[in-house]
Parts: sequence; structure tokens; C-alpha cells
Amino acid sequence: MHDEIFALCDCIRETAFSLHCHLRHGHLERVYESGLAPRLRKQSLTVNQQHPLAVFDEDGSTLGEFHADLVVVHRLIVELKAGRALADEHVAQLIGYLRASRLEHGLLINFGSPKLEVKKFVLSAR
Repeated sequence: MHDEIFALCDCIRETAFSLHCHLRHGHLERVYESGLAPRLRKQSLTVNQQHPLAVFDEDGSTLGEFHADLVVVHRLIVELKAGRALADEHVAQLIGYLRASRLEHGLLINFGSPKLEVKKFVLSAR
């Protein structure tokens, strides 16, 4: 199961790198989202854009929802950025999304710098 998620992350990383090589930096986040999603779908992956995910309280009640940039194969949140660099608040946002949605794996990808930045996060349910 873990090998599958790591292979999925590698696929997304490679696809994002290819898109970054083509577009370079300087576009809005939405442009990269609109480029990455169809490229992943062409690889037979299920990709949901701006996918609503519920935020749960400790008792399981729903508090609200947020929209993940991409949810891939219903298991991985991909949060996209188009800034100069990834910042602590971007990491906090993705970790918050993982906690709230109860999904375990996430990728944070920044297309905004000359060098593509990709960080993988795993939030274990303990």
C-alpha cells in the first residue's frame, strides 16, 4: 500500500516537473492546476479539482469544508502554490487539510520559483 502511494507521488512529481519545464514560473496557481490535472488524467489517474472536503471535529461532527486544489485517486491531497518559495504557512495549511479531512498523504508543490519545489507529507492517524 505504501509502495503505491510513493509511486503515485513520483508520477505526480515527474508530471509537475514536465509542466514546470514547459510553462516555467510566473503564472497564477490556477494555470498550473489547469495544466497538471489533465496531464495526470491522461495517465489514467482519478483527479478531482477544487474538491470539497469536510472538516471534522474530534467527535466526528462536520464543522465545514475546504476545497483542495487536487485530490488524486481519493487518497492524496495536492496543494499547489505559485509564490517565490514555500513558506511555513503553506505547510501548516496542508497539514491542517490532512488532519481535517482524515487523509494521510499530501504533496505541496510550488511552481512559482525558477526551481520546482515539491514536499511530501504523511500524517499518521494515531
